Amino acid sequence: MLDFALRFDPSTGTCDFAIEGGDIALDATPATPMLIALGSDRRARPDDALPDEPRAAPDTVTILGRRRGWPGDALDRLGRLIGSRLWLLVRAKQTEDTRRLAITYAEEALASHGIAASVDASWIGRDLLGMRVVAGDTVIELRQVVGQ
Repeated sequence: MLDFALRFDPSTGTCDFAIEGGDIALDATPATPMLIALGSDRRARPDDALPDEPRAAPDTVTILGRRRGWPGDALDRLGRLIGSRLWLLVRAKQTEDTRRLAITYAEEALASHGIAASVDASWIGRDLLGMRVVAGDTVIELRQVVGQ
């Protein structure tokens, strides 16, 4: 399957379309779906504990509600959801339970995109969780802020 290629810029912490030869690049690896799965906010479940304060801009909170998520998910007849619930950890404590929950959230997001991957996470600083995701030859490393 081919996707428009996304590239992650670690200096800004953002993704953008990759351009090659003046055209949008195509990607046959799992990298682009992995970036979408892990870098997008999935709608919180009704039983999820929400962070005390919304982290999104006020206009976004008004439109999407405190449970966030991609509005297009409501149109998917198969009930598939885009993104991950990693955003729920913004107020979590730096504990082993939080580390394991981050792995669970990442695995859930990847599985919903049909990606079989191994996920590892470790505390790399105060309130900073480092995650390494491997799917075949594709490796993505990301950081998740918690405890803010």
